[in-house]
Amino acid sequence: MPPLEGATILEKRRFALERLDGVRRLLVYEPRGHADMYGCFVTEPEDGGADLGVVFFHNAGYSTACGHGTIALVTWALESGLLAAEEPETRVVVDVPSGRLETVARVERGAVRSVRFRNVPAYVEAEGLLAEGLRADVAFGGAFYASVTSPLPVRPRNVPELIELGRAVKAGLEARRPFVHPEEPELRDVYGVMFWERVDPGPPLRQRNVTVFADGEVDRSPCGSGTSARLALLEGSGELPRGEELVHESVIGTEFRARVVGDAVVAGRPAFVTEVEGSASRTGSHEFVLDPSDPLGEGFLLR
Repeated sequence: MPPLEGATILEKRRFALERLDGVRRLLVYEPRGHADMYGCFVTEPEDGGADLGVVFFHNAGYSTACGHGTIALVTWALESGLLAAEEPETRVVVDVPSGRLETVARVERGAVRSVRFRNVPAYVEAEGLLAEGLRADVAFGGAFYASVTSPLPVRPRNVPELIELGRAVKAGLEARRPFVHPEEPELRDVYGVMFWERVDPGPPLRQRNVTVFADGEVDRSPCGSGTSARLALLEGSGELPRGEELVHESVIGTEFRARVVGDAVVAGRPAFVTEVEGSASRTGSHEFVLDPSDPLGEGFLLR
């Protein structure tokens, strides 16, 4: 890969969109990927205060935040030897489009067991909006997420229906009003619709969700930046007392553990500092080829 040009990660993100989008399509689209494939370009940080920079991508373009991608990136960087791993914990600072994230990896016998990251400030953008006859509460956790009580059980069998409903809710919300971060206009629009359900009132509070993001893409993880957005709503409503954990389950049963750890201010409005912890496992190393005579070229998507 050629280096991503730009002084900031947002500038590098724009460069990737304008100059390297064929690589994104090659990796995400079939036959090498699929409609739910996710990835990133690893790049240098903005300055010496961070260890890594990253630009995340998906089936429709480039996201501004990704919690599960950050956890996977730090795990790979340490286990591959790109960065030195120290036991019992290693601190890694990552520059993502939404800001700078401090992460801490728990290391045992050279293996990364978990990674927790302290996210950019999360805040509630709007509550009680209606779309497709459903109440949607929108919060920012690195990107804007609409939180909706799921009308169907959060189970794999219901994912196709929730994908279509998620697309409709996103379109309905964006047709009503803009969603723009007050300090950075490139952080905008409803990125994901999180359909959630209660599992256990706790403590610890346990909820399950499936998040539909980008162009009908489904998060297999509990959605890290969406978990931060969810924490902002739970803190604001008083459902999750300060310092207590949210155990956030995904549609396939994986878990993040998260909590609010402090207060912040975003353009004069109250915001919250959140931490999210999860784990990632390496699955392989891959070599991708583009045959110049391949009639499918960079690939295709059916969904």
